[in-house]
Amino acid sequence: MPFDHRGCLTLVTGASSGIGAEFARQLAGRGSDLVLVARREERLKALAAELLAAHGVAVTVLVRDLTEPGAAARIASELHDRGLRPTGLVNNAGFGTHTPFDQEDPDRLRTEIALDVQAVVELTRTFIEDLRGADRGILINVASMAAYTPVPRMAVYGAAKAFVLSFTEALWYEHRHTRLRVLALSPSATETEFFDTAGSEAAGSQRLQTPQQVVETALRALDRRNPPPSIAVGRMNRLMLALGRLASRKQSVMLMGKLTAPARRKQPAAQ
Repeated sequence: MPFDHRGCLTLVTGASSGIGAEFARQLAGRGSDLVLVARREERLKALAAELLAAHGVAVTVLVRDLTEPGAAARIASELHDRGLRPTGLVNNAGFGTHTPFDQEDPDRLRTEIALDVQAVVELTRTFIEDLRGADRGILINVASMAAYTPVPRMAVYGAAKAFVLSFTEALWYEHRHTRLRVLALSPSATETEFFDTAGSEAAGSQRLQTPQQVVETALRALDRRNPPPSIAVGRMNRLMLALGRLASRKQSVMLMGKLTAPARRKQPAAQ
């Protein structure tokens, strides 16, 4: 039986485009009110108007930079002042860079870690009591297929997503006897603005998934009677993970290094 999102309030980060915007659309379609968080105000307001017109849900827009210290606490304070207590949290905001580590800009790396790791932890810790106390609480942290093996030329991004995966699966265990449903979601390369930052080379030659496919996978997992702690998007990715368990760590990183080598890169499909 599908999970009932009617009457819920879900906070979605990185909601101005891509997977975050698609989470907002599909959750609104299932009846959830929303809190949309991102830096681009015009896009958030346009999405809020779209969702109100299409589904009649209440949408709160918060323009915030999640890399700023104390951002999570300020969001919680503002929502609580408005009498809003989220029952769901989708930690989707993040970005990656595609450069050999010794050529990375240190400030860019700090920002990457602040958004991909620190913001996820702080938002989760800030709202975990609200989520756990709800009758139908959900926590979705967006990881990546990059979480499962070291990724040369995306070393920090892969490590950050490995953290998100491990962190979320641990929370799944800690809350397995509560009403809170916890899920780590691992898409592969997806048709989003991610590659505007990481560069089109980061996609390699793989076929891109769509945000719709990614979000549908997450929500179907939550619909299960006993949702898993994590799920990879796509049958082929799940098969690759199963086969990858047969390889050593050295073999895995050597293979990934070859797949991401400059000579092998091709332009991704049009987005």
